[in-house]
Parts: sequence; C-alpha cells; structure tokens
Amino acid sequence: MTVVLILFVLALFLFATELLPVDVTALLLLAALMISGEITPQQAFAGFGNDTILTLASLFILTRALLRTGVIEAIGQALSRRASNAWGTVRLMLATVAGVSAFTSNTATTAVFLPVMLGLARRAKLPPGRIMMPLAFASILGGTVTVIGTSTNLVVSGILPRYDLPPLGFFELAWVGLPITVLGMLYLFLVAPRLLPANQDAVADRYGLRAYMAELTVNAESPLIGRSLRETGFGRDYGLTVVAVRRGEQTINAPGADFTLAAGDHVVVEGPTERLLAAKSRMGVHVKQEDRLNESLQGADLNEMGLAEALVMPQSPLLGRSLRGSRFRERYGLSVLGLHRRARASDALASTRLQVGDVLLVQGPRDRLNALEGHLTVLADVSEQQRDTKRAPIAVIVFVSAILLSLFTPLPLAVAVVSAVTVLFALRVIAPQEGYNSIEWSVLVLIASMLAFATAFEESGAAKMIAQYVASVTEPLGPYGLLAAFFVLTVLLTQPMSNQAAALVMLPIAIAVAQQLGYSPRPFAIGIAIAASNSFITPLEPASLLVFGPGRYKFLDFVRVGSGLTLLTFVVAMLIIPWRWPF
Repeated sequence: MTVVLILFVLALFLFATELLPVDVTALLLLAALMISGEITPQQAFAGFGNDTILTLASLFILTRALLRTGVIEAIGQALSRRASNAWGTVRLMLATVAGVSAFTSNTATTAVFLPVMLGLARRAKLPPGRIMMPLAFASILGGTVTVIGTSTNLVVSGILPRYDLPPLGFFELAWVGLPITVLGMLYLFLVAPRLLPANQDAVADRYGLRAYMAELTVNAESPLIGRSLRETGFGRDYGLTVVAVRRGEQTINAPGADFTLAAGDHVVVEGPTERLLAAKSRMGVHVKQEDRLNESLQGADLNEMGLAEALVMPQSPLLGRSLRGSRFRERYGLSVLGLHRRARASDALASTRLQVGDVLLVQGPRDRLNALEGHLTVLADVSEQQRDTKRAPIAVIVFVSAILLSLFTPLPLAVAVVSAVTVLFALRVIAPQEGYNSIEWSVLVLIASMLAFATAFEESGAAKMIAQYVASVTEPLGPYGLLAAFFVLTVLLTQPMSNQAAALVMLPIAIAVAQQLGYSPRPFAIGIAIAASNSFITPLEPASLLVFGPGRYKFLDFVRVGSGLTLLTFVVAMLIIPWRWPF
C-alpha cells in the first residue's frame, strides 16, 4: 500500500508539472509497479488489450477518414452560404461545431473549422479574438453529448465494468450534456463576446495559414461557367482572393465581382493551402501541371500522393529560374499547386522566376517529395490537408452505419467501429498508414497504463484506505456535497493534467467512497466524466491550444471567459445528475 501511494503522489506531481510527457510518466508508473511486484506483467499489459483502447484507436481513424474526404469542411461551407449576416454565420458555425464534435474528436473538429472561421473573420472584418475561443469551447461542449464525444467519456465508460457497473450508453450523457451544451452555447453567443479581447489582426504564417498564389483553369464541365465571381463563392465560401483572370492573350487584373467566367479561363487566386485545395476539388477547376503529372502517373490514388511545402534557399539550383524554364515537372516528377511570396508575384505561376524565401506547394509521389532535399528545403508535410471528396459518401455511410449498429443491435461499439475501419481500409477511402498515423498513441498509452495502475490501487488496499478517509471527512456533506466536491476536485485536476488522467485518478476513489457510504456510484461517475471533459479555465486543453495563437489570447483571457462557463456547467450538472441518476 505504501509503495502504491508513493507512486501515486509521484505520478500526480509529474502529471501536474509535465516534467515528462504524460504518456512517459504513465509508462514509468507501469514499469515501477511491475518491478516492485505490485502487479504481474499480465495485469500490467491487460489494459493494452482493453476494448476501450481499440474503440478509441478506431474512432481516431474514422474521424481522419471524415476529414480526408472533406465531409466536415463541406458541412461548414454549406452552412456559411445560408447565413444572412456575419455574426449570424459565426453562431451558426459554432452550433455546427458543437454538433459535429459530439461524434468526432473535438481537437480535430477545431482544427478543421479554424481556417474557415479565420477566413470568415477576415472577410467580415470581425476580430478573431471574439470567435476563436468560442470555437474551441463549442467543440468541447459538444463532446459531452455522446460517449464517443471525447476520449474521456470512453475512458470512464471502459472503467465502469471493472466495478460491476454497466458501461455508459451511447446517448446516456446527453441527459446532462445536451442542457450544458445548449446553455453553454447561449453563454458563448451572449456573454463571451463582451469578455473577449477585440484582437483585430490574425496570425498567418506561424499557424499554417500561409497564403499561396495558384492558377486554376476552369474545366469545360465546370459549374462556374457563365457565373460571376460574386456567384462563384471564391471569397465567400473558400476565403480566396481573385488576383487576375487570364483569357487567351488577355489578362484582367483585379476583376470586379460581376466579371463572368468562361470555359478555359485561368483564374489566379491567393489563399491558404486548405482553402485552395477545397476549391480545387469542388469547383470544377484544375492546375495544368497537376493534370500532366497525373497523366504520367496514370491517375495515381490520392492516398499514395503527398503534399509538401518547400522553401527556395540561397543555394537552390532553381533560384532565378521559372518553373517552366527549369522543367520542374519533368525534372522532379512533381507538380506545383501554388507559390507563396511576401510580395505578390505579377507573372503567371509557370513563368515566375523563383526568389530566395519563396515557398512552393508541391504535390506528387512521396518518394519524389523526399528526394527534393538538396534542391529545396521541405518545411512541412501537409498531406493531411488534401481532400478526396469523391469518397465522401462512402465515409459517411460507413461512419453512420457503425453508430447505428452499436445503437440498435447487440453489436458492441468496439466491434462496430473496428469493422468500420476495416471497410474504409478495404475500399481505399483512407490508406492504412495514414489511418495509423492519425491515432494519438500517447493517449492510448496513458489510458492503458493508468488502467493497470487502477488494478494496483485496488488490490493493494490503497483505494479502500483513501476511500475510508474521504468518506469519514465528507459524510456530513451528504450525497450532494460529495458530488460537488468530486466535481470541483476533478475540474481542478484537469487544469494541470490531461482530462483522461484526471478522470482515471478520480474515478476509482469516487466509486470506492460512494460504495463505502452506501450511495450509487453512477452519479459520481457521470459527474467526473462531465467535469473532466469540460476544461475551460486554462488554454492547456488541446482544442484551446489550437486557437490560443490565432486569437492572440493571454492566459488570463481563458480564466475570465472559462470560469463563467465552468460555473454554468457545475450548476447544470448539480441540478440534473441527482435527478437522472439518483443517489
């Protein structure tokens, strides 16, 4: 018991200070428990075969498939077209983010909608600081509605059977999660804008929003033919600026919104990578170099192709030469989709002479991208921003089928989502390697290791001892006071440590205390799941970290806005949990 308690305190210290990554701390804890003989290797590694681990891994891949096929982006763009004003669009998008986040990772949802919201802020001249934090908070709120909304919910659900309690139902948390989400969204709509800073200038290059110039050719079957630039939605829907239109030998610089496009027009646009790729895949336009490359590669599968940003350095052999003059496509077997330059280039993309500091958006087989080093410096692999929209219906059908099977048949959720992933791999909707790369392995290692620690915590008698002490102290508070105490303590723990770690630490203690005092453990498990999932007070939650820079926030901005939202969550939880799950 003494050894386990010492390791427990040490783990709490390392989780809170993050002197080591949380997954490394969890592995050290696991190793210490085995070496000290507190648990057997079989007990230690049992967590890695837990169905929660397989479910989480599969959900990461399913979410990645929805991103790869552009499903989530398409939802955001479709809704943005229907809104009548800027703030109406923002609210509609936030509601959409909350809805999408109920079924996908809140971090991934925030990442997908981040450029969409920043583009909206630029076009409508809205302060990014007023909408970035609500974006992250909306995704966190939406995750409380279903058991797959966050990995924390799945962790809590996976631990309950260890204590002879049924796992969480798919929509069981919605009883409390849905009211929290609805009231939380009203808070984000009405209160948060008054508390948020009006930082007008968004960050571009530092946060993956580098603007590229690209020359897109209107296909013969493109829906853009005969439509004005205003009607095409280049700016409204995709956040792209039309720099010029080349028609035959004529170049129209800065064409007006009423300029009508025709087949064969070359539209020179400027915008972020993901917006450029989205427009290219949906608007019936193409890049000449890409078409020629695809012909030479006989229409290679998008899953086999890579996309990278490559920097022109002083020693590059391409310096001072144009893409056409250097025979870039023939020489490297790659196509250039776009060019980023501090000062906008004036010539056509193919004839622009490259300068030091230019960044090329380059697409092609991955082995050829790797061979670029020495000629260009590869800054980043941005392959995940490519979208294969033709396979979007398959991704949606498979994802929805997995959810429906787990809801309306005896098939366990783990079996449904693993089967769905297998189907996506078999149909080449997503490449297996990309799927495996999308898994947050550190989260899985943390959960599996802490499941083993829960075994040691129980078998050593440490959990019982702590439960007896906590029970003796909190018994005068009654069940409501005990639920409030565990909720507040969990919220406090989620600030310095990960949500999953906080839930894994608190849940065994809460269940033991409830059993000691003769209460039902379920309301306490629900309270801890809700408290651990809703981390608003600091920007340490991954979704919040994504918006911290683009919103140009300070640490105290999260304290100011997040404290009120946390208090709202607490009040709603305290009212609904005892009513729906009696003590």
